[in-house]
Amino acid sequence: MEFSPACVEPSTDGCLMKADRGHKKRKISPDVEMDIEFLYKAVPQLAKVFRIIDKIGAGTFSSVYLGETQMRDGRREMFALKHLIPTSHPTRIAAELQCLTVAGGRENVMGVTYCFRKEDHVVIVMPYMDHQAIVDIIGSLTFEEVRLYIYHLLKALKHIHQFGIIHRDIKPNNFLYNRKSKMYALVDFGLAQGTADTQIELLKDLIELRKAPRTVFGERDLNSCTPALSNTKHAAIRTELVKPSKTEDAASRKYSSATLPVRTQSSSQRPVQRGLTCNCYFTDRVCNVCLSRKSQVAPRAGTPGFRAPEVLTKCPNQGTAIDVWSAGVILLSLLSGRYPFFKATDDMIALVQIMTLRGSRETIKAAKSFGKAVVCSRELPRQDLRTLCETLRGLRPSPDNKVTPLPEATADSTDTYHHKIQDDTPTHRPTERTLKPHKKEADETPAELLCSHTNKHKHSGGNDTATRLPKQEKMGEEEDERGWDRVPDEAYDLLDKLLDLNPSTRITAAQALQHPLFKDL
Repeated sequence: MEFSPACVEPSTDGCLMKADRGHKKRKISPDVEMDIEFLYKAVPQLAKVFRIIDKIGAGTFSSVYLGETQMRDGRREMFALKHLIPTSHPTRIAAELQCLTVAGGRENVMGVTYCFRKEDHVVIVMPYMDHQAIVDIIGSLTFEEVRLYIYHLLKALKHIHQFGIIHRDIKPNNFLYNRKSKMYALVDFGLAQGTADTQIELLKDLIELRKAPRTVFGERDLNSCTPALSNTKHAAIRTELVKPSKTEDAASRKYSSATLPVRTQSSSQRPVQRGLTCNCYFTDRVCNVCLSRKSQVAPRAGTPGFRAPEVLTKCPNQGTAIDVWSAGVILLSLLSGRYPFFKATDDMIALVQIMTLRGSRETIKAAKSFGKAVVCSRELPRQDLRTLCETLRGLRPSPDNKVTPLPEATADSTDTYHHKIQDDTPTHRPTERTLKPHKKEADETPAELLCSHTNKHKHSGGNDTATRLPKQEKMGEEEDERGWDRVPDEAYDLLDKLLDLNPSTRITAAQALQHPLFKDL
C-alpha cells in the first residue's frame, strides 16, 4: 500500500479542522486538538502521511485517532491510529502487533496496515471501519441482526482460537459492527494471552511476565469497602476479602483465635497436600493452616461483567473458553435487550450475580470441577433463560417467584448471605455482612430485580446508564416486526451452552458455529 505525503491543515484561527462524512470541515474541541498536537510531536513521521482529524476512542492503555491520507491513485482513505501508552511493556506491545499481523485481516478480525515508532511511542495503523455502538442500537435490533452478529463473533473467535490466542476482553466495544454494510471486526488484542500451544511466539514470552508475585483476592477493588454498587439501588452482595499480614495481631481479626479450630504451631506450619481438607473447609471461618498458604497467581484481565466464572474464582488454568463465556454474556444482553446485563464493582458480587442467573448448586458443582470451592448459605434457583429474556423485553408478564432478586446490603437484617471461594482448602475469608432481599416495588418485576442496571437512579454518563427497552404497552407491533415474538428455542439452547459454568464442557466457538441456530449460514 502506497501513501502520498499529507500535512496538517490549520484553520485561519489556529484550530485544527475535522472532516465529517460529507467532507465538510468543523472545529474539534481544544482538548482533542491538544492530544493531536501531542501525538504529532511524539511521532513526527505521522505528519508526513496522515492528517489526524479526530480522536475516536480512549482507554486505559491506548487512545485511538481517525486519520486521513491520500493514496497514490488519488483516493482519500480513512485509517484508525492506535497510540499505545509509553508505559506498556515492550513485549506486550509486540505481542499485540503479532496477533494482528498473524491472525488479522480475515474472518472478521481486524488487521494491521502499518506501524510507527518513535522511542517509546508506538502507533498501530489499522483500516477504519465506521460502526455503531451496541448501546445505541440495541433497542432497535431485530432478532435476525442479533443472530448474524453472534454468528460472526463466533467466527472471529474460532479463527483466533485456532492460533492459540485468548482475546480476554470480548465485549461489544471490541467487536465493531457496521449495521448498514453488515461488516464486523474484532479489535483490541492489548490483553491477549496465549494457550499452551499458541502459534504466537511473543504470547509465550508474556507467560514469564505473569509470574510476578500477585495476590489472588488482594486487588485493591476487592479489599475496599465500596459505599454503593455504582449508585445501584438493587445492590448485590458486598463482601470484604481480607488477607492478614504477617505482622497483624491475631486478636485484631474479626474471627479471633477462640473461634478458630485449635491447632498447634507445628500443625499450622505443615504444608497442606492437595485434596486434604482442614477443619474450616466449607465453613464461614478460616484456620491457621489456610492462613499460612501462599497466595495463588491467576490471570484476571478483562472487563467487569464479561469475566467467566473461572476468572472470577481465580482459576490458574484459563483457556479460550473464557472468550466463549463473554460471547454468551453478549448474546444474553442482545436477547434480553439490556446492556450491560451484569454490572458489579468486584469479582465476588459478579459471581453472586452469575449464581442468581445460573443457580447456586450449579455454580458450586462447576467450581469444584476446576479445583475451587464456593459456599452459599442460601440456595438460588436456576433461571429459565427464555422466561427471563422475554420478561425483560416485556413480552410476558413477570412470573412470580421465578426470578430471584439480588439482595440489598443493609445493616439491620438478621438474614445473612455467606459466600466463600476456596482453592481445595480455604485460603481467604470474606467479612460477614448482614443482608436482606430487596422488597419488590409495584412497577418492577422480579426479572428486572435480577440485573443491577434496572435501578431508578439517573446518571449523567452513558456508561453508567444501561439501555432499557420501552414499556410493554409501547412495543406491540414493533416487537413483532423485529421478530422477537418468534425467537426459536435454538437461540436459548445456544445461550445455555455458551454460559456453561464449567469451562471443560462449555461449547467451543467452532462447535457453536455448527449449532442448529446457524444451520442456514
